[in-house]
Amino acid sequence: MTKKLYYDDVYQTKFSSKVIKRNNDESGCFVVLQETAFYPTGGGQPFDKGTLNEINVLKVEEVDGEIRHYMETSIDMEEVNGVIDWERRFDHMQQHAGQHILTAAFEDNLGYKTLSFHLGEETCTIDLDTSFLTDEEIHKAEKLANKIILENRPILTKWVDKKEELSGLPLRKELAVSEHIRLVIIPEYDYNGCGGTHPRSTGEVSLLKILTCEKQKKYTRVHFVCGGRLLKQLQEKQEVLKKLTTQLSSPQQEIDKAVNRLLQHTKSLEERIVNMQDQLLQFEGKELLEKVEKINGYNMIHSVFHNRTINELQLLAKEIVEGNKNTIVLFVNDDQNKLQVVCARSEDIEFNLNQLLKGVLPSINGKGGGKPSFVQGGGERNILPEVLLDQLIKGLS
Repeated sequence: MTKKLYYDDVYQTKFSSKVIKRNNDESGCFVVLQETAFYPTGGGQPFDKGTLNEINVLKVEEVDGEIRHYMETSIDMEEVNGVIDWERRFDHMQQHAGQHILTAAFEDNLGYKTLSFHLGEETCTIDLDTSFLTDEEIHKAEKLANKIILENRPILTKWVDKKEELSGLPLRKELAVSEHIRLVIIPEYDYNGCGGTHPRSTGEVSLLKILTCEKQKKYTRVHFVCGGRLLKQLQEKQEVLKKLTTQLSSPQQEIDKAVNRLLQHTKSLEERIVNMQDQLLQFEGKELLEKVEKINGYNMIHSVFHNRTINELQLLAKEIVEGNKNTIVLFVNDDQNKLQVVCARSEDIEFNLNQLLKGVLPSINGKGGGKPSFVQGGGERNILPEVLLDQLIKGLS
């Protein structure tokens, strides 16, 4: 069994070891070492990265009792020198310790237990056993968590041989193992069975910030960051604010008002555009009515359009048939790589336009449908739009 150096000294970043196994599996080529400082995926915490003999370690997993180091290329040497990516390791230490602190804050002050924890690339999450959190509860938990961090309390680890020796300790959750138990303890605050990596004190977590909360069926997911990630989030948000203050010509404290003014102005412009589009469609409908043809006893309006939206043609067709009797509208839209069809009739006509549409769709390998009085469809541009329109007109005979 590989000796886990990260349990002896979580701050150790360099080590030497013998290779006791090399092989391949579905994840790639790997080596198993006599001892390692690389932490494998486990307990919601991702694996360490780094190098072995300057070859990149892509991931580290514990499989069938082996700690497998998956390599960028194979290693033939019998001994290796390992180097841990310290920035990644310390980031994981900050986030995992922050999770312990935040979990305790929610449970001890609000009675909400943590159901699961995930340490992601950008943010971390805990799922709380509650379907709703108030802003007041969020702020209360965050405030207590940061108080514990700033008190710089020690974070201790302790090995216990058997579960029975834990009687009297206020453990946060049920243990997954009954022997060789590793405890992570923040005295008089949190007692947890945990195999992850943590700093020596809460002060090294630096700060904790809850970013968002979202309801997930019967529980609530809390997104948060600690330490260096919090600084990164602050830098990113500051860059956004700097750009917004310039673009909106407004100081930071007035950004929300400037955005509201912009949204109201945009809404007003959109309403004006919709009104103008309606007026244009009305004028366009009148122009088309001047070109009406008498075909098979119907007042027929037919036309080929190019690169129009299907919504525009629907509105235009409805505009024409709603104010005119004995009228049928046949539109074909040539939209670069596809053809679209919109057909409408006035209510005083009993002709089923679904039958008309189904008669022409096979010629363009298309699909469509609708009501007997209004249909739409589309398909491939494998014939000219004028040919498709001609098929529609002939289908009325």
